[in-house]
Amino acid sequence: MADSSSDEGGFSEQAWDFYRDRTDWKDVTPVPQNDGPNAVVQISYSDKFRDVYDYFRAILQRNEMSERAFNLTTDAAVLNPANYTVWYYRRLLLKDLGKNIYDELKYIEEVIEDHPKNYQVWHHRRVLVEWLQDPSQELSMTKKILSSDAKNYHAWQHRQWTIREFEIWEGELDFIESLLVDDVRNNSAWNQRYFVINNTVKYTGDVVQRELRYTFQQILKAINNESSWNYLKGILMVQDTLNIKEVVDFVMDLYENKKNRSPYLLSFMVDLYEDQLQKKPSDSPIILHKALQLCNQLADETDTIRKEFWNFMARSLAEKFSAESNQGDPQGDSNKDENQAS
Repeated sequence: MADSSSDEGGFSEQAWDFYRDRTDWKDVTPVPQNDGPNAVVQISYSDKFRDVYDYFRAILQRNEMSERAFNLTTDAAVLNPANYTVWYYRRLLLKDLGKNIYDELKYIEEVIEDHPKNYQVWHHRRVLVEWLQDPSQELSMTKKILSSDAKNYHAWQHRQWTIREFEIWEGELDFIESLLVDDVRNNSAWNQRYFVINNTVKYTGDVVQRELRYTFQQILKAINNESSWNYLKGILMVQDTLNIKEVVDFVMDLYENKKNRSPYLLSFMVDLYEDQLQKKPSDSPIILHKALQLCNQLADETDTIRKEFWNFMARSLAEKFSAESNQGDPQGDSNKDENQAS
């Protein structure tokens, strides 16, 4: 059994045919890594890594466009798939050698499956799709990656780019809903829902009503799910107000049941009251009192990990809206004068 410590990229040094020993590479002088005389951190490269990258630097300096150079980039990518220069040079070789880009697309899919959170491999794939102007495999490929990690940022980014670049919006909401059925807490799926609607039908009146009903249903499935509460805030911000009757009724009904008083509900209600205070209603002191009570409840009971934040929110609301209330309150001014006189 080979020593696992000598394995890199799936092949062992024992079985490795070093480039320095290959007869077809005798004409190339390897270029060693130069970290300078006073490297802050001296990296201990394996013999195999040094061998591959010494020869990669050599062909890079020569600007060699050949089949052996192309094969060398494959070995270099195995050892370090995050190396930008390797992928850039490989793309130059793909063009110069007239390689089949669909073969490369298949290859990079296999690399992505092994390194799904590597930016460079996803970028390489995007360039290939741009060259081909063929997005036919991208949604199924990203779906496969997301089936293993439903919140993979790179997969979502690539999927969004594909959909927007090639106008493939149809069926995306159905895909999102299937993900939310599996996991209503999937914040990436909620973000994708907003992305799709905002780039297609927009959040018009009818769409907002539909989305409110949908989001209410999802919140009731998991009161402590921050993702659905954030989505609710997001769609209402499009309307530039949180004070929609259906929303007020919904949150107040939840609040009546003490079991439902999650930190996300209370936080949403603070936003709701602040939105109401912005409109300077006649009952501002009462609304402000309710908002401050909620901030105190969040700080002391429900969301103690963010105690300082909620104390700050309470001070800010009190300073801003108490002052505004007093400015328009003759009684408040007279009380102030009496205090000064005494």
